[in-house]
Amino acid sequence: MPWEPMHPLTCDAIDHELRAGPLPIPVTILTGFLGAGKTTLLNQILSGDHGLRMAVLVNDFGSINIDAELIVGVESDVISLANGCICCTIRDDLVDTTMATINRPERPEYILLEASGVADPAGIMVTFGADCFRDRIRLDSIICVVDAEQLLAIPELMELKIRQMAFADLNILNKVDLVDRAQIDRIRAWLDSRFHRYRLVETSHGNVPLDLLLSVGRFDPAHADLTPRALDDDGCTDPHRRHDHHAHGRSTTFSTWSYESELPLSLEALRDVVQNLSPNIYRAKGIIYSSDAPERRAVLQVVGKRVDIALQDRWGARTPGTRIVVIGAAGRIDAAALRAQIETAQAPHQGAPDREQP
Repeated sequence: MPWEPMHPLTCDAIDHELRAGPLPIPVTILTGFLGAGKTTLLNQILSGDHGLRMAVLVNDFGSINIDAELIVGVESDVISLANGCICCTIRDDLVDTTMATINRPERPEYILLEASGVADPAGIMVTFGADCFRDRIRLDSIICVVDAEQLLAIPELMELKIRQMAFADLNILNKVDLVDRAQIDRIRAWLDSRFHRYRLVETSHGNVPLDLLLSVGRFDPAHADLTPRALDDDGCTDPHRRHDHHAHGRSTTFSTWSYESELPLSLEALRDVVQNLSPNIYRAKGIIYSSDAPERRAVLQVVGKRVDIALQDRWGARTPGTRIVVIGAAGRIDAAALRAQIETAQAPHQGAPDREQP
């Protein structure tokens, strides 16, 4: 299909009379499909020796922003953008939040945006190109995190994965420790068949040198691989279809469901539950209050058939509780059945752990 750029936002509600001032703040966008490892890469950046005062914007498709709770505790401002996708349904929130971040008394020196796993980066790119941001920010780079084990899974959603990679100026092939060389060679051959040019870095646990990620220069849309061969993957033959038809169609592609409880769960029982989720569920993640270690947070990560539950830091001053977000095929999440499944993992309540003073 021929690709047509969307019209830029006008930001009519924002006074964008420009005055001489500081240099534009560089922005790096982290994109990639559900569970690829964007938050892990973000934490690697925040923990790195860059000496920058960073603001972090974290978007999650569900009503609970789990990813914002998983950001490492370093000197950075973490701002949550939840309950929608910033490429379409809450784009105005992205504009307002970015402007408020830029205008803070302690102006950030760099902005990192972790996009939802179902976001199309084209809409975000157009948002940051709006008139109100001229001379205030510059789009430094778009980085796409790719899951080496799951990239070729869920073929019905391959178009979105292709668009995320096509708009990136750097693709991070993450989790290569989970696959053999033959799988990596298959991925490279598949990419070669789809893209004219691309940059691919192989890694595990988001371990990438900062020099490849930060301050790499102004993003140039002309360098993105936006050819019909890369983008037209769904067999649509409508020559009048515009890109934003897809950017605004996330609600017809995905469903999201959230679970919250103050009762502790057995981690072993929870593992049994999530290992038997419906194949219509693509992703689950959450912060877990467990009976196994009630004084510590547990983190649940489910990507396809892969399940990981790991104990993390102590609850400290936070109120212990379980918060889980599930993302699946549109209209294919049975909320009542899923809640009943999770509640089978509830353990006898032992009383909440004492909270530490901040």
